[in-house]
Amino acid sequence: MTNTRTPARIIPRAFPGIKPEEVQEIIINSRITTYPADTVICKENELEYVFYMILEGDLEVTKVINNSEVRLLKSLTAGDFFGEMALIHNAPRAATVQAKTNVIVLELDKDGFNRVLKRSPSVAMAMVEEISSRLRQNDEMAIEDLRMRASELADAYQKLAEQDLVRREFLSNVAHELRTPLMVASGYLHAIEKGMFNGEQLNATIHTVVRNVDQITSLVNDLLFLQEIELVLPEFQPVDIMEVINNVAAKNEEKAKAKQVTLKIKGDYGVSRVRGDAQSLERAIAGLVDNAVKFSSAKNEVEIRCLEQGEYVKVSVEDRGIGIPPEVRPRIFDRFYHVARHGDELYSGLGIGLSITRQVIQHHHGMLDVESTPGKGSKFTISLLKWQ
Repeated sequence: MTNTRTPARIIPRAFPGIKPEEVQEIIINSRITTYPADTVICKENELEYVFYMILEGDLEVTKVINNSEVRLLKSLTAGDFFGEMALIHNAPRAATVQAKTNVIVLELDKDGFNRVLKRSPSVAMAMVEEISSRLRQNDEMAIEDLRMRASELADAYQKLAEQDLVRREFLSNVAHELRTPLMVASGYLHAIEKGMFNGEQLNATIHTVVRNVDQITSLVNDLLFLQEIELVLPEFQPVDIMEVINNVAAKNEEKAKAKQVTLKIKGDYGVSRVRGDAQSLERAIAGLVDNAVKFSSAKNEVEIRCLEQGEYVKVSVEDRGIGIPPEVRPRIFDRFYHVARHGDELYSGLGIGLSITRQVIQHHHGMLDVESTPGKGSKFTISLLKWQ
């Protein structure tokens, strides 16, 4: 042990201004103890009555925040000391002190300290000054911690407020998307019941009712699928992804024509089969195609491309529509996010298609990437593992 780590050198740091004979008095009433690495010397919230001066080794001081997070407050080494409040105050330890290496400490317990005070009153003054200094430091740390917590709480409150607003908008959209086709179907069914239509007019009316009921069914199925996908994991099989793409294109052909958008499929029909669930993957790709058609302007194309790349089969859906602003991009896969308007254009739907796509691809252990330029269009790419 070097001279700078002897009790005679370290004690004056803990009790500034005390006399040499008082240093000896403290040494007489103290004991030297060795602790191996990882020993917890002081434990937070426990009542202990020992003051420690470090002669050799390194320690860490930690505190539990919010009942879960263990925060490192500071590191201690030879010449430092801790636990002085235990000598004058019957309160639990404010933090945990743990040895990181083998540690040698000089320990002064409450009884020994009281004996020192009887013979050396100036030690009490030195202790009061040191404790006052420590309390000021602790107050500053506590104030800074409160500032951090206040900022975190403000951010959390803002996020909750935003989520609550989005949920309310989502419920309003659900009500609107269900109410409109329900009222149309209901109105026509009552008219049919009263015999108000016949011939070709009746056939057209029935077709309208069927179309609106299908819209309601599709919406309800999407909502149920979004909930159930967390609970039911399908058994994966080899899937012909080109067959899935063709099914999606066929089901979206009418919607694309209504918007004067052309669907084009490009790719190798001999690509490897992927590992997955065909029905879920069809929903995922349908979400991308539906999104691309919805946000495309008239007389544009939506291109669906499939290719192999390493261990993956990649499916991309690219449009030349309105694009996605960079500040919005992180939110587009959120369950309740919905673009209702762009310029003079209004968009229907709940905005859950991309959320469904993301969750399906996550369950398939795949990847979903997006590239987009506002005003020029977007490209979504799914990467799926090949069937081995």
